Amino acid sequence: MYLADSRTASGVPDTAGRSPSPGRRAAVPATVLTLGTVSLVTDISSEMVTAVLPLYLVAELGLSPLGFGLLDGIHNGVSALVRLAGGRLADRGPGGHKAVAAAGYGLSALCKPLLLLVHGVPLIGAVLAADRTGKGLRTAPRDAMISLACDPAARGRAFGVHRAMDTAGALIGPLVAFLVLRAAAGGYDAVFIVSGCTAAGGVLVLLLFVPGRTGAPGHRSAPAERAPLRAVARRPEVRRLTACAVLLGLTTVSDSFLYLALQRRLDLSETWFPLLPLGTAGACLRGAVPRGPGAARFGRRRLFLCGHLALLGAYGLLTAPLAGSPALLCLALALHGSFYAATDGVLAAAAADAVPEAARGSGLAVVQTGQAAARFACSIAFGAAWAAWGDRTALEAAAAGLAVSAAVSALLLRPSRSPKSPESAKSASSPKRAKDPAR
Repeated sequence: MYLADSRTASGVPDTAGRSPSPGRRAAVPATVLTLGTVSLVTDISSEMVTAVLPLYLVAELGLSPLGFGLLDGIHNGVSALVRLAGGRLADRGPGGHKAVAAAGYGLSALCKPLLLLVHGVPLIGAVLAADRTGKGLRTAPRDAMISLACDPAARGRAFGVHRAMDTAGALIGPLVAFLVLRAAAGGYDAVFIVSGCTAAGGVLVLLLFVPGRTGAPGHRSAPAERAPLRAVARRPEVRRLTACAVLLGLTTVSDSFLYLALQRRLDLSETWFPLLPLGTAGACLRGAVPRGPGAARFGRRRLFLCGHLALLGAYGLLTAPLAGSPALLCLALALHGSFYAATDGVLAAAAADAVPEAARGSGLAVVQTGQAAARFACSIAFGAAWAAWGDRTALEAAAAGLAVSAAVSALLLRPSRSPKSPESAKSASSPKRAKDPAR
């Protein structure tokens, strides 16, 4: 989720022919809205499970922080193993993006009811790994379809609207889980059943309403000349984005650990725990869509780094002596949501600017794989640190690491005079190109 930007991540104007006027908003294609609906429904399903999973594993099954860190790492990072495969498969033929995305959404939907049948840690880990495998398969093809469905000048807003709809699902999911837990006798099992049915609805929307071929109105793609994956990964802008994603991902503590830390600070009961993600999602939704002409002038790089500074602020609050304070809850969740609003779609848009259409899925997958692998390592390391030093000291160490990573990333993301992205190069050749408002 992020504000629109008329410049690419490398500082190149992100336009196609003419820049939109400062106060004008680009239209969002129907394909983007449909994919946003799929993400909304799927996120309701996923967040129902995510909202209760930490407490289910720690309180119900008695997992240690290290054991939970391992499972949480699997839940959030195993997708790194298949993202490259998903992006590469999606680039291999007409309709490939939709087919691979549908396979990923379908696999995740099948995993939700399987949680009813498994109770031991190894089996739960296997189901979570399969669920994240589905996420890894679908993410790059879905983002590629979004980027291909609109002109470069409208890409920022398209990703922002999609992420806003995704976040709306993240806002509804925990609330549904809370109501199910209070109303159903089955407790956690009832949550898993409702989650599985909801996920199946998202798959149906994708299969029935998303077109097989995706492209901006009036745009005809050039014949696909697939670049080798190694060549895509070696593109200077892709390497810089991947390096930043890895650095910052290594110090991005997972949501589940932050919510567990908040629960300890506030001594919240199990009944209210599933509502914590609502605060994050609400703050994220507030900043998800571009607002006003100042958004483009601020720039993606600055916004991306400011989002991580907001996360650093949340770490600081959780280590401060504010136990039991309602202000701690409100401010920490607001900063956490602001972090997602400022960062969740920036990498996808920047990577889309940095690679040609024929390698769009592969380029997105390279950057996303680096981020997912880094967050997988962070979950395991943070769980071990929590077990050894306690949650407060572990958060202090994460905060110190994040501050250093943000400083290094600020240097890596400085505007450069590197060659323009393919879309920007076409724009530069236009004799009637409007002046870049971000200069």
